[in-house]
Amino acid sequence: MNAAQALEYIRSFSCKGSIPGLERTQELLSKMGNPEKKLKFVHIAGTNGKGSTAALTASVLRSAGYRTGLFTSPCIERFHEYMQVDGAEISDGELASVTEYVRPLADSTEEAPTEFELVCCIAFEFFRRKQCDIVVLEAGMGGALDATNVIETPEAAVITNIGLDHTAYLGGTLEEIAENKAGIIKDKGHAVIYRSSPSVEAVFERVCAEKNTVLKKADFASLKLRERSLDGQIFDCGGRRELMLPLLGEHQLRNASVALSVADTLRENGWNIGEEAIRDGFRSVRWPGRFDIVRRSPLFVIDGGHNPQCIEALVKNIGDYLSGREIIALTGVLADKDYAEMYRPVMPYIRKFVCITPPNPRRLEAAGLARYLRSKGADAAACGGIGEGVKTALELAGKNGAVLCFGSLYSIGAIRRALAEYPGGSD
Repeated sequence: MNAAQALEYIRSFSCKGSIPGLERTQELLSKMGNPEKKLKFVHIAGTNGKGSTAALTASVLRSAGYRTGLFTSPCIERFHEYMQVDGAEISDGELASVTEYVRPLADSTEEAPTEFELVCCIAFEFFRRKQCDIVVLEAGMGGALDATNVIETPEAAVITNIGLDHTAYLGGTLEEIAENKAGIIKDKGHAVIYRSSPSVEAVFERVCAEKNTVLKKADFASLKLRERSLDGQIFDCGGRRELMLPLLGEHQLRNASVALSVADTLRENGWNIGEEAIRDGFRSVRWPGRFDIVRRSPLFVIDGGHNPQCIEALVKNIGDYLSGREIIALTGVLADKDYAEMYRPVMPYIRKFVCITPPNPRRLEAAGLARYLRSKGADAAACGGIGEGVKTALELAGKNGAVLCFGSLYSIGAIRRALAEYPGGSD
């Protein structure tokens, strides 16, 4: 089996869609000898910020000298991004080898796994083979019934910002969603949470008390921004001064505060994480596609925001980083998203919307999105393809404007590839 054959096999399970539950994953892992039981984890769930928090945590652990696995989803440009060790994605050969091992076991299960469940099992085996000291494991959707939740008590269970997303699966209120996310909190463990409303925090407090788990709340009160530019942010948090963070946006400071609390929790429990490792880890972190500046002339920003909380952060970033520039929005969206709430807050800042169709079966066609935006009074045009959209947006922005790409993570890879074809490439 080669990498192409491995990917073809993995994607053959996509027809099952998303089915909450642990039984299929547990059965397959049992046939594999339970590789997850040979690993230690930081398990991260949440609606927003879990990927950034995972990237920060993994970067700190790498800087501290630990062989660190990182599992995140969805992938932006290629499948291999799902699983990394010390910042290096799984290779073609490793993907083929692990998938070839897993295939007959997956084919022999009583009920076939979903694609995501199969990917999780492949990742656990990959991390075992790489002899990771610790794996930073991002949940896919929810917590209690997410495939990643087959692990035993992690070194830290982390809950990031809670918002209304995937409500058909997770519940229609923030408290119901918090209850689902709290399913990653296990007996006699340690939990770290992003600060939220009293009613949401009460859910985590109750679950931690029931599980005899130590709860740490991130320290937002002491956050202080010192400097901000297109190159990053310098901030204080607690007793730490002048930390450098290349991730942009006020919300990323809160995610950083959560990651600091995770590092402190791990250190309190015997992990050797020095202050310099924390500073180096923050300084060197990369997390593409989140208000990510990929070109400077014209300014070209890619943001994967796709729910109301993400859009709120995006609007704040527009004011903080793009003030005074004419903004061209390059945008596409999935049809099942609340795109009315996505676009309404952003409309006052955009000169023109250039609409594209995301490469995803759940896509809203560009022409339909353009019609919707025009019905709300916006200037919008549909493009026949993502390459045409990038070209159009660059021409409209001119040298001193800005292109802002947002709406769907699934478009980012194609946008970056198209951008690289134009003079100047991507930064």
